[in-house]
Parts: sequence; structure tokens; C-alpha cells
Amino acid sequence: MKGTKMILGMSIALFTKIHVAISLIGIASGAVLALALMAGRFLRRVNALFLVTTILTSVTGFFFPFHGVTPAIVFGVLSLLALGFTLLAYYGKHLAGGWRRTFVLTALFALYLNCFVLVAQSFQKIPALHALAPTGTEVPFKVTQLILLVVAIIVMVIADKRFRPMPV
Repeated sequence: MKGTKMILGMSIALFTKIHVAISLIGIASGAVLALALMAGRFLRRVNALFLVTTILTSVTGFFFPFHGVTPAIVFGVLSLLALGFTLLAYYGKHLAGGWRRTFVLTALFALYLNCFVLVAQSFQKIPALHALAPTGTEVPFKVTQLILLVVAIIVMVIADKRFRPMPV
């Protein structure tokens, strides 16, 4: 396709659709995992799906054309750092001792970052939301992100208190 920008052999439009689909699967599986952790349960397959799709979300985000450091790049780096600790806590340290808390908090922090981006993108792409906050600095956007942050903290606290893995 001459003149069409491509990423990994795909048009930007197709690559964006795949990136968004992966992101939404990561968010949905992360929400299920969060609910399970808050109930004191662990869903091994859901955890694996969440980790894979959330890592892919961050990695694929780096393929988009960008100039300089953007908020998306910063969020991608933060997410991958958090997920590095999540992977170490789960696969390397088997949730032993303080690694249980590390797993819970870093996994849910990565979920929060994806949800933050979902809200930001929703305000940019959905006409009704965009009309409420066209620059992303307006009160509706800030209140929505504040509510998301408060909910994320509450979820992290509850999951940290209730999730106690069975000894291996």
C-alpha cells in the first residue's frame, strides 16, 4: 500500500483495532481477576490472560508513530515495570511472604493504568464525552479520573486484605 502508513505490515487502522481489542481483553480479564482477588480467590487462567494481554497492550503501544515522550509512552513504561514485578512475584517468588502483596498491588496498578487510558481515549473518541471535555482538562474528565483512582485504591486495599493464596 503505497503512501499508507504501516505498522508490522498492517495499516495503522487495522493495527489500532487489534491494539484496542487486546487492551479491552486485558481490562475485562483484569476486572475479573480483581473481583476474584477481592473475594479471596485466584483464577489462574484469568491471571495468565490478564498478564499476556496487558503486556501486549503496552508493547504494541510502542509501535505507534510518536514524536518525543508522550503520556502514552510513560504509561506503557510504568505498566511494564509494574508487570515485571507482578511476574516476578507470581512466577519467581510464588507469592511467598511480601510477594503476595507485591503481586496484588502491581497487577492492579497495571489494570488501573489501562483503565486510565481507556477513560482518556473514551473522552477523545466518543463524541458525547468529547463534547464534555474536548481538551481533557475539563471538570468531567478530571472527576471521572478521580473516581477511577478512588475505586482502584479501594479495590487494591480490599484485594490486599482478602487474597491469601494457598501454600504451594
